[in-house]
Amino acid sequence: MGHLLMIESWVGAMSSLLPRAVNESGHRFTFLTRDLHHYLRAAPSHPHPLLAADNVLTAETNDVPALLDHVERLHAVLRFDGVISSCDYYLPTVARVAAHLGLPGPDPLAVERACRKDLTRTALRDAGVPGPRFALADDWPALAKAAAELGYPLVVKPVDLCAGMHVRKVADESELREAFAAMEAFPVNARNQPRVRTVLVEELLTGPEVSVETVTVGGATHVVGVTDKSVAGEPWFVESGHMFPADLPTAAAEAVAVAAIEALGLDLGVAHTEVKLTPDGPKLVEVNPRPAGNQITELVRRVTGIDLPAAYAQLAVGERPDLNPADTGVHSAAISFVLPPRSGLVAAVRGAEALGTAPGVVDWSIKQPGHRAGDPTSNNSYLGHVVVTDPAGLGARARAEQLVGGLSVDYAEVPA
Repeated sequence: MGHLLMIESWVGAMSSLLPRAVNESGHRFTFLTRDLHHYLRAAPSHPHPLLAADNVLTAETNDVPALLDHVERLHAVLRFDGVISSCDYYLPTVARVAAHLGLPGPDPLAVERACRKDLTRTALRDAGVPGPRFALADDWPALAKAAAELGYPLVVKPVDLCAGMHVRKVADESELREAFAAMEAFPVNARNQPRVRTVLVEELLTGPEVSVETVTVGGATHVVGVTDKSVAGEPWFVESGHMFPADLPTAAAEAVAVAAIEALGLDLGVAHTEVKLTPDGPKLVEVNPRPAGNQITELVRRVTGIDLPAAYAQLAVGERPDLNPADTGVHSAAISFVLPPRSGLVAAVRGAEALGTAPGVVDWSIKQPGHRAGDPTSNNSYLGHVVVTDPAGLGARARAEQLVGGLSVDYAEVPA
């Protein structure tokens, strides 16, 4: 039995999926956080995932040099066999801690390159991996000049945020200025880490988007499969649903994803690589050096039997996961998300009561009345989801979207 040190986590689905996968792989974990209340505030309806931890400890996880010393002292007592996290903001930290303790893990510099969109773009351009034309800027004059040279419309992105936050399409300089001001007003991320001021602007890519789910061991990358993606809410890029496997030709996208992983130097781990299938061929969007979020790993597991969070945990303790697909009796699995029409206090989500008995539904969740919805501008704004499986073919996505399309959101009046 291996002992994993889990440094921070997301508070969404992966907060439960990763602890479950660790335990089902025959391992155990100690959880380390700078702010325990961040996880207690999530108040899940199921038993809290931290109850599965051997130990729950606190330390300043944002001070990496001090953390390395602290974890070294913990290691002398608790003896860790691997280090892990599901939170993008701590993946470079985890890689550094693993290297410091001499435990399995990817190259810390490769993880940093993958987690910073500016470093990713530069590395992949230099390696010849196809992607959009892009430019980087650290202030408004440089950004305006770069955007004018690239030509509108463009996509503007912060280089160090997640879940689609502040990623938007801009049609002209005034919209770019508005997007830049919004990013400038957000000086720290959700974990109180100072943000990088660099802004990325890219040509607008057209065509469907997919994600390639992979496992890399010993420098060799195995493609587990490809997921398709639905996007809503222009000018924002909110992920409104996914289906596995993608109902698209995917061989070229797989090749681009593998080339990107190799170019970044990611030699060990699970990755979720997003690729746009443009009229000019597949182009790399981003590489995430961890299992996919948004319950994509559950879609993969329901179709193939391969548990990517479990593979992630096994790699962290030096094991080689079994990636042979099983006959699950499921041909496709899809998730569709409930997006709020606008911000406000939710009174009810009408139609939700029928989801539990709807044919094909294997999982669903809806926010309770009293939830305060934000504007539907990122993946953080979901009001719920529906997961559907199809044993016969590739019909799961259409069925999931049909069910979500039958829901409506009522808002309560906010007291003066």
